[in-house]
This record gives sequence, C-alpha cells and structure tokens, in this order.
Amino acid sequence: MTQVTCWPFPRKFNMVMTMTLTSLLVCSDVPTIQVLRGMLQDLGIKVESCGDLSSAAERIEERHFDALLVDCEGRPAAAELIAQARKSEANKSSVAIAIVGPNDATRDISAQGPNFVLYKPISKERAANSMHAACDLMRYERRIRPRVAVQANTSITYADQENVPAALVDLSDDGIAILSKNKLPPYSKVYFHFVLPGNTSPVRLSGEVMWQDSSGRVGIRFAQVPKTSRRLVNEWLQAQFSASTSASDPGSKATKTDDDATLRLSAGLGMLSVTAADRRNIVRHPCCLGVELYWPDRTVATRCTLTDISSGGCYIKSAETFPSGTELQMVVRTQDVKLRIDGTVQSMHPGYGMGVQFVLGTEEHKQKVQQLIECVQLESESSQPQ
Repeated sequence: MTQVTCWPFPRKFNMVMTMTLTSLLVCSDVPTIQVLRGMLQDLGIKVESCGDLSSAAERIEERHFDALLVDCEGRPAAAELIAQARKSEANKSSVAIAIVGPNDATRDISAQGPNFVLYKPISKERAANSMHAACDLMRYERRIRPRVAVQANTSITYADQENVPAALVDLSDDGIAILSKNKLPPYSKVYFHFVLPGNTSPVRLSGEVMWQDSSGRVGIRFAQVPKTSRRLVNEWLQAQFSASTSASDPGSKATKTDDDATLRLSAGLGMLSVTAADRRNIVRHPCCLGVELYWPDRTVATRCTLTDISSGGCYIKSAETFPSGTELQMVVRTQDVKLRIDGTVQSMHPGYGMGVQFVLGTEEHKQKVQQLIECVQLESESSQPQ
C-alpha cells in the first residue's frame, strides 16, 4: 500500500523542509529495533524509539513525525496507534509502517491505514525496497509549499472514465488531494473540473496520480495548468493564506512576505506547464503485464511490469529507472500477441517506474499496439463481475 494524504498542518508544523526527517519506532523487540534503526539512520532519518504504547500515543498527539513504525505483532492495540495518527492534527500525513508477524491478521491491521507493511523476521535485504519507497514518500510529504484544506465537489476524467464525481480534500500550488470511490490507475492522467469555494469561475487542469490509499484518498501532482486556472488557484490560495495570517495575528498588515508568497505560487504553477508531447489526451488502459526491457548497453533483459498502455505509450513499474530521453526496447507477450517495440523514457519516478513513449516506425507497429490494447480490454472485461 502506498499513499499520499495531503492534509493541512497547523501553523507550528509548517516548517522549513531542510530539516532532518524524523521517525518514531514503536517496538520492544531488540533484533527488529537494531535492523530498522540502522536502516533508518543510513537513510538519514532521525530515530526515536518507544516500547510503551501509552507513551507512544502521547507523543503522536504532541509532535509530528515524518514516519511512524509500529510493531503490531501480537498487539492489536498497537495497530490502533496508526488509526490514532490518522485522526491526529500532527500526524495525519505521516508515513505509517506496520510491522507484522506470521500469525497476525494482516487485513485487520491494514484497515488501520498504514502506507507500508513489513513482515517479520525483519532483515535489511527484505525491508530495503519498502524503506526506500517510504523515504521517498516522506520527502515528498515534506514539501515547502503549504496545503490548504478545501471542501468542494469535482468531476474527473481518466483512462476510459468520464465525468466521475469526487471530492476535493486539499489544494496546493503543485498538487491536489481528492476522495474517490473509484480506484484510479497508477500514474494515470486525470482531468479536473471544479469551482473553488467563494468563486464562480470553473478551474480546469490536469494532473498525474502519484499515490492512492485504501480509503479512496488520492494524491495528484499537477501536469498542465492553463493560465486562467492558474490565476484562479493562485488567487484563492493567497486569499486563504492571508485570512490565516490575519486570524493568527489580527493586528498584522500585509507585508513583503505576502508578495513573496504570491511570486512563489506563480512560479510554482508556471513550472507545471508541459509540452504538447506530454499532453496525453489518448485513453490509457490499466493493465498488469510482464515486460522485458533491453537497454542499449545491456545484453540481458530487465523484467518489469507494464501498468497501463495507450496507443502512444505506456507506464512501466520498475525499481530501476532511467532519465528522460533514454532509449530502450520493450518486449510484451500475451497468449495472442507478441509486441517488440522501441520507446523513449518521457517521465521518471525514482524507485517506482517510468512513462515511456512508443516509437511507432511502421504501420505494423501501430497494429501490434492496437492488438495488445484489445487484449488488455478483453482481459479487463472478463475480470468484471457478471
């Protein structure tokens, strides 16, 4: 499970993000503590240990931690700490990691809202991928730009779904969090249409799914923001910031800080504009197919997973990623189709995967891609309940 939950921190938690990442390790098992403490410190994360659940509960209410690691083995009450953190003002968006044993009810623990689950016995090798992914998620959550809570309805379009209702959770100048009943494909392009509270003009923009949790919360990073929508979002955020400042210090007046905030918002939104090549208005089809990748300087294929495909490209889930512009060759096989095609990396998310644009040199390549899409659609339809 991975997620990004974008919740507003109170003023005291909006700190400069150059600070060291912090973690609370709730565990009394010495071998587990030793392995995780060493790994966290290697990742540059400060570790605070606590074996007592009552003390841990108090710390969760009082202070913010970037990560909460909770040993739930044989302790149902320990899993409730994660649920408590999700309700607390200080740790709503903390990255939560549940540590479970072979006899624990993993489904019940997962329902408490952890982002990741580690299984005992904990070893450095087994935990490495999850901890690196957790670290990336922690750094993502420690964004400099503040987030503002917003309650509004929106309509989203993605893949082959159009005008799907959803609810806005919060908004910043580089992303948005929504609540959706539907599961969105990983890294899919999402198109928005909504009206911010107090406004009448609609905001239209697009973004890319970054995280989603089991409760339906989805974190989306903006990809394309038209000028009109950029101005509406910019002005609305600035109004919320000004109102927050006035509420906390009624005697204060607008200062240069307000102007600087406006400039940062404009710059942040401006950087989110993308080229025409990245504006994927083509329908993307979620899938789960094995793919073999061949890099120019390698003779042995790397086996990865293809998580969505369109007539113009695909997204490949892979722990090993390469910079934009890297050329590669892909081989995808199904029972009916074998597709061998060249591609170019367009976007890269370290530790997670890459967006790849197809190089369609011949009509045969285009037909093969279409055949593969048809196979994906048939597979999806056959898996739907009758």
